Amino acid sequence: MKHLIAILFVALTGWTPASAQTIRIKDLVEFDGVRGNDLVGYGLVVGLNGTGDGIRNAPFTEDIMANILERLGVNVTGEQFRPKNVAAVFVTAELPPFARAGSTIDITVSAIGDASSLLGGTLIMTPLNAADGEIYAVAQGTVIAGGAAAEGDGAEVVQGVPTAGLIPSGARVEREIEFDFTQLKSIRLALRTPDFTTARRIEQAINQRYGKVVSRMLDSGTVVFDIASAGDISPAHAVGRVENLTVEPERKARVVVDQRSGTIVMGEEVRISRVAVSQGNLTLRIEESPLVVQPSPFSDGEAIVVPRTNVDIEEEDPGTGLAEIPEGTSLSEVIAGLNALGVAPRDMIDILKSIKAAGALHAEFIVR
Repeated sequence: MKHLIAILFVALTGWTPASAQTIRIKDLVEFDGVRGNDLVGYGLVVGLNGTGDGIRNAPFTEDIMANILERLGVNVTGEQFRPKNVAAVFVTAELPPFARAGSTIDITVSAIGDASSLLGGTLIMTPLNAADGEIYAVAQGTVIAGGAAAEGDGAEVVQGVPTAGLIPSGARVEREIEFDFTQLKSIRLALRTPDFTTARRIEQAINQRYGKVVSRMLDSGTVVFDIASAGDISPAHAVGRVENLTVEPERKARVVVDQRSGTIVMGEEVRISRVAVSQGNLTLRIEESPLVVQPSPFSDGEAIVVPRTNVDIEEEDPGTGLAEIPEGTSLSEVIAGLNALGVAPRDMIDILKSIKAAGALHAEFIVR
């Protein structure tokens, strides 16, 4: 079986006497109020080398082009446009927390019409709106596309995604989000992966840093940090003191399978109870080899097709037959046992499903 599989051994926690895996608090939580905001805009990319939208297939391109020209004082009412060097695009960006007016942010440009490539194009000034409908940034600049496309009369070649690109520092912030961080009396730390044990360890690390109780775990996903009682100069100083503290996060035993790519990712905490596994394949092969019979020369006969079918059933050697996996087997031992059976990549996914169905796989099983 010619399939490529990636088996990634991810040690998510796995404490050992030699070393414990500790992570910074800033990499485990989101600080309440310290977040970005999504921006979106609708604009026009010009200067394409004949790879833009077909106006008949994307009439909205003509509309926005007419609006831009009219704002520049060019009257195009009733005119017919047939250019191939423009494309309508959506522009997306994230306004980072505490972004100030005049600062720049990166933007992503994506074609929404039938343009074949944005390579070499220039985005015309495009306002970017947030969810409240207000304009917070204005984008403009040369698009850097990450692909290429070429076509002829009988074939075409596309590499990457030439209909999407980036403009580094392509938008300038025009409006600031009103948020006075200095007035916070407390701040909530929201865990990206909720877990009671991890939340408790974050609480203990912060209290130990200050030598008193300044934080409290509310639930598996929230820890409250009392900035007022911490005694720092400002909330920013308090967050700066705790965000680099390290804790050892706790993770659930989990197996993630992607059936499309044949990828299996397993945490080190995965355990399997005592179970026996056997694997074999049955292959049914049917081949059609029709034979064309021609009539004799100068006769009134017709050519006919005689069907010829070959049917074959083949059962692959199951190798070692039943293999026993002892109780409490670790991740590396599970993979070694499956490899000892000569299991094909795709079949390994089916075996893990069967072990889970038998109640012997002690982990959360996620299939994507």
